[in-house]
Amino acid sequence: MAGCASLAPDGGERDVQSLVGGNAILGDATPRAAPDAASREAVDALLAQPLDAQAAVRIALANGPRMQEAFATLQLSDADRVQAASLPNPVFAFGRLREGRELEIERAIGFNVLGLLTLPWQARWAGQRHEVAKLQAAQSVLQLAADTRRAWVRAVAAQQAVVYLRDAESATEAGAELAERMARVGNWSALQRTREQLLHADAAAQLARAEQAALSAREQLTRLLGLNAAQAGYRLPDRLPPLPVSMPALADVQASALRDRLDVRAAQAQTAATADSLGLTHATRFVDALEIGGVRNTKFENDADGSRRTQQGFELSLPIPLFDWGQARSARAEALYRQSAARVRATGLLAASEAREAYGGWRSAWDIAQRYQTEVLPLRQQVNEQMVLRYNGMLASVWELLAETRASMLAVNAAMDAQRDFWLADTDLQFALTGSSPAGVNALQSPGDSAALPSTAGAH
Repeated sequence: MAGCASLAPDGGERDVQSLVGGNAILGDATPRAAPDAASREAVDALLAQPLDAQAAVRIALANGPRMQEAFATLQLSDADRVQAASLPNPVFAFGRLREGRELEIERAIGFNVLGLLTLPWQARWAGQRHEVAKLQAAQSVLQLAADTRRAWVRAVAAQQAVVYLRDAESATEAGAELAERMARVGNWSALQRTREQLLHADAAAQLARAEQAALSAREQLTRLLGLNAAQAGYRLPDRLPPLPVSMPALADVQASALRDRLDVRAAQAQTAATADSLGLTHATRFVDALEIGGVRNTKFENDADGSRRTQQGFELSLPIPLFDWGQARSARAEALYRQSAARVRATGLLAASEAREAYGGWRSAWDIAQRYQTEVLPLRQQVNEQMVLRYNGMLASVWELLAETRASMLAVNAAMDAQRDFWLADTDLQFALTGSSPAGVNALQSPGDSAALPSTAGAH
């Protein structure tokens, strides 16, 4: 039964979808192994509207090249699983010997008996390794979704910053032009005119820098979405979404990380696979190869009668445990198991720590953005209204009004930055609860794990 394994018809797509289903980072998005006609039509429909964060994630998971690479890697693991669970092929040997006029032809067919006996272990171990590969593919899905959300937040925030900096640059341009006129008629000094021109030049430089940052952020999002040049003209919303009114509890965040994080689940699956390979190593400690086969030898006398003799029998080959008693293999397998168990504990500690750190960043970003929304901007609005009243009553000059306008724009820009930082922190928190860190992913791909299995290639 173990030798009847077959490739997954969908390349593991449904298994990955079940692992990441209901995740907050994905929302209603579904990862696809390869884009089809229906998904292409869905992408075109999403691009026809202003692209929100959820639509960006849906496009990335259906059309992004990183998604296709992740599923291709999973299919490689599936192929390794089927290969490990396949029955070993018999070996045919042919020999031709001549002594004088005598000719001897030897034919033998052999079969790796130990490979057959250990096939259930091999198949189960490969299946467990494939389960780890599924978790790693699901991790790639979550990583792509998180990167797409971050890129979308940065692109929208950069676009929004450009709009406000253009207003600030227009205000400084008006101030510089007015200063030039007043200096020309002798009402202002050259120093005052130069200061206004310097403000305008600095605002123009900041605007150029912001436009370049917006272009870079948009192109980064375009790459993650897997869009070509013809599709790169999509529209983004004018501003980021408002802040949420509720926040999760720290205890719930930490418990969710230990329960749902993929690197924790993958480390546990890896430990189970290592434990199985440890049992196989102990079972084949002394004899790690065994072959049996049938032999048929025919000897031709090449005399006048054309006589010949045929011998039939069987051949059994196995190594003699004279020098290597398997202590090193057993010790190595046990060390790998202890390493895997320690990795599970380290992954759990890492998950809880990263969840607390992400929650702290989320709470801090929320507090800062909320303060800007509820205190700084309303107070700045009141100052602007009072300054306009003073200007209308001829109690403030146009320069004071322009200066207050520039200060207000800087405050609005700082509030937008705080809002952007919050949504980036929100993505980091969601990913910390269900994904894993790069260190956790690398730890699951230890090159020494596969060496826990003994060799069953056979001895000749």
